[in-house]
Amino acid sequence: MARALVGVIGGSGVYDLPGLEIEREETVQTPWGEPSDALRFGRIGATQAVFLPRHGRGHVYSPSDINYRANIDAMKRVGVTDLVSVSACGSFKPELQPGLFVLVDQYVDRTQGRASSFFGKGCVAHVSMAHPVAPRLFERIHAAALAEAIAIAKGGTYVCMEGPQFSSYAESQTYRTLGYDVVGMTAMPEAKLAREAEISYATIAMVTDFDCWHPEHDAVDVAAVMSVARANADKAARLLARLLADFPAEHEPCPIGSDRALEVAVMTAPSRRDPALLKKLDAVMARINNA
Repeated sequence: MARALVGVIGGSGVYDLPGLEIEREETVQTPWGEPSDALRFGRIGATQAVFLPRHGRGHVYSPSDINYRANIDAMKRVGVTDLVSVSACGSFKPELQPGLFVLVDQYVDRTQGRASSFFGKGCVAHVSMAHPVAPRLFERIHAAALAEAIAIAKGGTYVCMEGPQFSSYAESQTYRTLGYDVVGMTAMPEAKLAREAEISYATIAMVTDFDCWHPEHDAVDVAAVMSVARANADKAARLLARLLADFPAEHEPCPIGSDRALEVAVMTAPSRRDPALLKKLDAVMARINNA
């Protein structure tokens, strides 16, 4: 088995990882462009980890401007096996109150115009997204939350909107009617790209607001969101610290094959694959190419 290396991508309000003993920072070059920031390598206990602030330090990238392909490629390139995404979100259900964490197990992609795949003309691949969250990573995060007495809802559907504007009232009511649990702006295409890169992936959604459907909370603004996000950041740090402290030294094979997703996904015949695209896929397809 491969050595476990846990990646953490921090969202709004989570720009560093308290408790991570930083050993070095590295600006990773990728064929897809620049990641959001330098990767910070370190450890919590015996577990090695890599941290990346999704929006960059100082929050300089909007959800639409994030280079998701570069971020995931960089994580893959340095050997990340398991990736935890921390994301601020709005809630569509009264029981999912601001301050609560939701351990997401499904996504709905409502983004527009974002590059959502490493593959394309010259090398076509279709990975399965039926079950987008790696179940062993999901259970480890849940166990860590329970151990730290952090309130977390187990399971939920995250609808990812384009943004950067917050929802209209009509959108919010539509998503509620469809039975979605939370709304955010960053889990897609991040989860899709992680699956293509054969990285086990899970999202911790931190509820900051009730979107705009709630009669007593009919507007969402940055000040209100960030106030809750900052309060959540301390809990997120405790949860992640516990997760990392208890993480196994070796990567556990994913029971649904998220870490082997490309084995049955690449459609293009080897003789017809575009060499230029294959060169860009050197990290993503390394396991397949070296088999």
